[in-house]
Amino acid sequence: MPDIRSVTPDFAVAPQISPQDFAELAAAGFKRVISNRPDAEVPPALSSATMAAAAQAAGLDYVYVPVVGMPSAGAVEAIFAAVQDADGPVLAYCRSGTRSITAWAIGQAQHGAAAPDALIALGRDAGYDLSGVLG
Repeated sequence: MPDIRSVTPDFAVAPQISPQDFAELAAAGFKRVISNRPDAEVPPALSSATMAAAAQAAGLDYVYVPVVGMPSAGAVEAIFAAVQDADGPVLAYCRSGTRSITAWAIGQAQHGAAAPDALIALGRDAGYDLSGVLG
C-alpha cells in the first residue's frame, strides 16, 4: 500500500503510486484518484494514460491535473471541482504529495471551505508545511 496521508475523512494525499496500487485504493474505500504529476516527470509505466487505465480497471475515477511548481489558478479550480464532485473519498498524488495538498488547500481557502489556520493544521498533521502558502 502506498504512503497514504489522510487530510480529512474525504481527502488524502500520497507520493507517487503505481498501477498495482489501484485495487488496494479501491478496497480502502477511495472513489477517485487525482494525479498531479506531469507525464514529463515519469516513465511511460507511470504515465497518465497508463494510470487512468489501471484506475478504471479497479473501478476508480481518475482525474489528471498536472501541476508544475506552484499550482495555477486553473489547476486549483480543477482539483477543487474534482474533490467536490467525487462520489466518495479522494486520493491525490504527485512525487511527494506536496503539490497535491498545496493545490487542494489553496482551493479550500479560496472557496471558504476552511480557514487558512485550520488548513495549515491539517497539513501539519499529514506531514506537510502549508504555512508558506496559506500563512
